[in-house]
Amino acid sequence: MTATYAVSSKPMTFAEFLEWKPNRRYELHNGVAVEMQPTGKHDEISGFLAIELALEIRRCNLNYFLGRDTLIKAPEGDTAYAPDGVVIDRTALAREPLWQKSSTLIHGTSIPLVIEITSNNWRDDYWHKLSDYETLGIAEYWIVDYQALGGRRYIGEPKVPTISVFQLVNEEYQAQLFRGNDRIRSKVFPELNLTAEQIFRAGA
Repeated sequence: MTATYAVSSKPMTFAEFLEWKPNRRYELHNGVAVEMQPTGKHDEISGFLAIELALEIRRCNLNYFLGRDTLIKAPEGDTAYAPDGVVIDRTALAREPLWQKSSTLIHGTSIPLVIEITSNNWRDDYWHKLSDYETLGIAEYWIVDYQALGGRRYIGEPKVPTISVFQLVNEEYQAQLFRGNDRIRSKVFPELNLTAEQIFRAGA
């Protein structure tokens, strides 16, 4: 998602952020509130994935649902993320102390899958969020890089639109890269029948 600008003149704690946050999409990066504004294409991909994953949840009769305005609290410091897609395990919510009041998750075990769609702030997705989601123990993390903005160390050379799927193995993420007509391989949704190109085209 595109990070537009920082809106807080001084650092705020996570608790202060929850009290302050208006009805728009913000993340908290080391105490600084940042407004997140998606582009049109970004929103198309997000909406397409939401429909496809919701259908898969229903078809497989999973006790999951898709978060809409969910925050994920980073394991350290005053940082929280508003992901582009988050699959939530309904059975785990009783252990989430901030869920009922603030729609906030602090345990990776509550989150089978989180998705970020990369825009101008791609370094956040490939650096900070990758590290924090791994530390939290989120089982699977997708980076949908439809503009091929990520560094070559992440998506290779030549740079082409890529979906990076990180899966937790022995507490560390292992990456798989999907492009073009590659079928996405997900442990959370093993029967999902989507290619990278279908996602990039958002079903068009």
